[in-house]
Amino acid sequence: MPIPPPPTNWDFALDQVAPGDDLIGVGADLDVSTLYAAYTQGVFPMGIGEHGAPPIGWWSPDPRGVLRLDDLRVPRSLRKSMRHLEVRVDTAFEAVVAACADPDRDGRWITPEVAHAYAALHEAGWAHSVETWQDDRLVGGLYGVAIGGLFAGESMFHTVRDASKAALVALRDLLAADGDPRRLIDVQWRTDHLATLGVSEMTREDYLRGLPEVLSAPLPALWA
Repeated sequence: MPIPPPPTNWDFALDQVAPGDDLIGVGADLDVSTLYAAYTQGVFPMGIGEHGAPPIGWWSPDPRGVLRLDDLRVPRSLRKSMRHLEVRVDTAFEAVVAACADPDRDGRWITPEVAHAYAALHEAGWAHSVETWQDDRLVGGLYGVAIGGLFAGESMFHTVRDASKAALVALRDLLAADGDPRRLIDVQWRTDHLATLGVSEMTREDYLRGLPEVLSAPLPALWA
């Protein structure tokens, strides 16, 4: 069982943030204690410079993109693709982050500083990767932060068809294994692509209201 880090010196209170404002602050640091505190309060970091460059911005989207475990849509074509993929968990965390940070990707935002911070969070037991492999080659995956019943997804990638979607299905199955209904996958923002998989939106107010119950669920056995 990972041990919660010491309290952070930074304040992520959202009571003064106007509805509809996604960016709630700038600055702070990316220490394990800071990241842990942020996620437990519905906040996550992303640089506001070009391609995620500093300064670090702290975000709490309104509305928030979420995936309830029962809402994930798995079409027949995806199930067929999954037969040719092997799923592994936490065997190549830094490689997944590096693939997500590929400088050739459109919209890239993961900087070396961010990659280093999440590697430290992984070492502390709070960040995890779900990977898809083909012929012993990493071809897709995702990574994020798991605290209680919350999995806060950060990024995903694929180099073969459906490899990232297969990782998402595997994540859902991992979280749903014990049938705890409190668990939730946070995807930050809903996109048209994610909507086809079952992602929906909720207001920040509703997300924050329900977050304590989500966090009160135990970590999945694999990560506990």
